[in-house]
Amino acid sequence: MAESTLWWLLAGGMIALELLTGTFYLLMLSLGMAGAAVAAHLGASVTTQLMVAAVLGGGFVVAWRSYKKHQPPALPAGANRDVNLDVGETLHIDAWNEDGTTTAKYRGATWSVALRPGAASGPGMHRIVEVIGSRLVVEKL
Repeated sequence: MAESTLWWLLAGGMIALELLTGTFYLLMLSLGMAGAAVAAHLGASVTTQLMVAAVLGGGFVVAWRSYKKHQPPALPAGANRDVNLDVGETLHIDAWNEDGTTTAKYRGATWSVALRPGAASGPGMHRIVEVIGSRLVVEKL
């Protein structure tokens, strides 16, 4: 069996392992193995193939880690508009209780509503900033 075939099989096995575990870094390592397969196709020695696999795989891992490190952290699911479509919607609050809570009609149901910590209370339109269970957390517009 050709050396390049072994590298392609290893890369495919690494991809299959990634699908089972969900570890994205294994995909980066499989790219290094694919690079080693290309080096084998070009007639590189085994030592060069190993170096290509190590440098490319390691380089992709470091590059991906650096990229992820500089991304803002994801919002919790209750405050993420991509997960919960209620976030960002508005509703009208008539009056607040002394403890900073109230109930309001929203989407045809009565919801428990809490004021976002540090937000000003008062009657009027409020924007939903988070959903915690069956409680809407709002801030005044």
